[in-house]
Amino acid sequence: MTEEMKQEIHSLVENAKVVYVSSVDENGYPNTKAMLSLQREGLGVHYFSTNSHLKRTAQFKDNPKACIYYCSETTFQGLMLVGTMEVCMDAYHRELLWREGFERYYPKGVTDSDYSVLKFTAEKVKFYPGSAETYDIKELT
Repeated sequence: MTEEMKQEIHSLVENAKVVYVSSVDENGYPNTKAMLSLQREGLGVHYFSTNSHLKRTAQFKDNPKACIYYCSETTFQGLMLVGTMEVCMDAYHRELLWREGFERYYPKGVTDSDYSVLKFTAEKVKFYPGSAETYDIKELT
């Protein structure tokens, strides 16, 4: 992976407001939804907030395999990250991701039982249109 590609990837992720998150349903089919890009640790770990009662949360508990996709509609660039998704209900992760205004969705606050944090850990990376190759996430960290 070239330094130019690494810079383009970092720029793409920094500017993204929305990330497409894919889970695997009970029949083995992918399910994708757009989610807000709230926080991350480098390019290897990405966090999302969600409702605990949703089917997607159950899908990640049953099968942690996941994919997230960043894209730019203006440059036609895309970054696919493949890895695993963990559903976090602990105080540390809930407080880490809590934002002003979340009360609208979780009226009981940061301890609301319907508030979950999804923690995605990337393993593989593919950048479009940069290369047909798949890279290990370690090449970007």
